Amino acid sequence: MAMLYLFDIDGTLVDTAGAGMAALQEATREVFGADGPPLDLAGATDLGIVRGLHDHFGIEPTPERVAGYLAVYQKRLDWNLAHGGFPGHVLPGVVPLLEALVAKNAGLLGLLTGNTEAGAASKVRHYGLHSYFAFGAYGSDHHDRNLLGPVALDRAAAHSGRRYLPQETWIIGDTPKDIACAKAIGARCLAVATGRFSMDELAAHGADEVVASLDQAMGWI
Repeated sequence: MAMLYLFDIDGTLVDTAGAGMAALQEATREVFGADGPPLDLAGATDLGIVRGLHDHFGIEPTPERVAGYLAVYQKRLDWNLAHGGFPGHVLPGVVPLLEALVAKNAGLLGLLTGNTEAGAASKVRHYGLHSYFAFGAYGSDHHDRNLLGPVALDRAAAHSGRRYLPQETWIIGDTPKDIACAKAIGARCLAVATGRFSMDELAAHGADEVVASLDQAMGWI
């Protein structure tokens, strides 16, 4: 049975070595004129982060202001990836797993990420993974990650011409928020401990499968 595989980016596919965090901090200083609060990016959406920053500074997050901030962030992200000296890399097992899924015609690959669509495109393009993903659901679609699953299912249907059921869907991520996102639509979650959270922590949050890195998922597909 063909399956739908929806991949998170940061901590799951790639480690940008801080390029994204630095871009957020630089954008915050440029837009608000001051450093913002400490940011917890694990499983967060970019829209949620931007809304939180506006709340911190006591400013109404109008669509225009949010778009303005994200434009500055995107400019800084692209510069950091290209010239910032951040030694990021594709995480272990990612390319072999993606190649195996494609070779076996195992199903449809997409993204489900807290990154904006533009930010996601920059990251997967920079690390040479863009050819694997033709669609996705993004942190620019909604600030609540748990509401991105239905967006991903709709876009998978539009892209492939068939409707994937939640029980035919795997969400692959590295945080408890990825697990919660999968549960929110009744999908399964493969959690990978290449981010901040250990295998035990991910298992405790109810992941269906947990691996130390995606090269251990080769026998699972």
